[in-house]
Amino acid sequence: MTHDIVVVGSGISGATIAQRYAQVLNKKVLVIEKRNHIGGNCYDFYNDAGILVSKYGAHLFHTNDECVWKYVHAFSSWRPYVHTVLSSVDGILVPIPVNITTVNLLFNLHIQTETEMQQWLATQVITIDHPANSEESALSRVGKALYEKLFKNYTIKQWNTSPSLLSASILDRIPVRTNFDPRYFSDKYQAMPLFGYTKIFEKMLSHPNITIKLNTDYFHIKDSLKNFEKLFFTGPIDLYFQKKSAKKLSYRSLRFEFETFDFPYYQVNSVINYPNDYKFTRIVEFKHMYGQKHPKTTISKEYPTWDGDPYYPVLSKENLSLYGFYKTQAALESKKGVYFVGRLANYKYFNMDQAFANALNLFYQLNPHLDKTKGLDYNKIQSKA
Repeated sequence: MTHDIVVVGSGISGATIAQRYAQVLNKKVLVIEKRNHIGGNCYDFYNDAGILVSKYGAHLFHTNDECVWKYVHAFSSWRPYVHTVLSSVDGILVPIPVNITTVNLLFNLHIQTETEMQQWLATQVITIDHPANSEESALSRVGKALYEKLFKNYTIKQWNTSPSLLSASILDRIPVRTNFDPRYFSDKYQAMPLFGYTKIFEKMLSHPNITIKLNTDYFHIKDSLKNFEKLFFTGPIDLYFQKKSAKKLSYRSLRFEFETFDFPYYQVNSVINYPNDYKFTRIVEFKHMYGQKHPKTTISKEYPTWDGDPYYPVLSKENLSLYGFYKTQAALESKKGVYFVGRLANYKYFNMDQAFANALNLFYQLNPHLDKTKGLDYNKIQSKA
């Protein structure tokens, strides 16, 4: 079969590009996936106990983007889910992000108002006008005491690197609240897919114009791919240019240790962080997120590692400089109809909605003749199903 569009990877970015070209422009699309399943790191499945679990860690959907919210609703029904995180510190569980409750529990205080919280924070933070790294970012926002109790050791475990050597953007992402709000995210829309994420990708890629090749390494077959209009690469950008440079970008990975228990719940919350104890960073209990009723439960302990699939770009000065080289090479490839999309290809951490938006925006940038608003009318999804 002749394919107009080739997509390497079937995660959020690849599936979105494939679905848009197949439905909106009626293009023949080939999706090449190295793994034995679609969905990328969002892939979830029912384990032997019948519990829905995420193979590659928790994925929480939240967004303020109306277009993305409308888009994902074309492929699934959603259940409201407001994500909260607890952190085990000094033998107690405290809310993350930092809020009034966090401070009261850790320091035996009785702060009651936002003004009082702001005043207390003002006594803690260290004035740094332009934080140059993650440590300075944290110190300038929460001060030394909270930084050392909640963030310093967690960051070291997660990245195997001192926060002083990491980009400020890593800890910039962690919000600090001056009220009692326990939500991890403050977005307008927060939900989980009613039947899991894999079902979303199955529907996205079920268009009759889309062909999927699983267990297939793009680099093993790329020479046989000819006469396509465009190719979209969603893998690590340094992997694509491995012949141009022997230098590799650094990625942090995770190892997951799953355990199933013969009782309904293991912990009081979906996610509990362990910044200062144990080698794992957190424990995730999936039933809290998916809302599944089951007499048993499954948890996952997350161990950061340098081995395994690339998860998180290590945003050091050296890596960012090297990425600059690859970004320049990518711009040259676009003249050949090759485009790089997604977190690995952009060497940047994306939330789920950002990954959807990034792919949608690229599609409409490359097809400016389309009315984006009209294109986001998803009531006429074509499907094999």
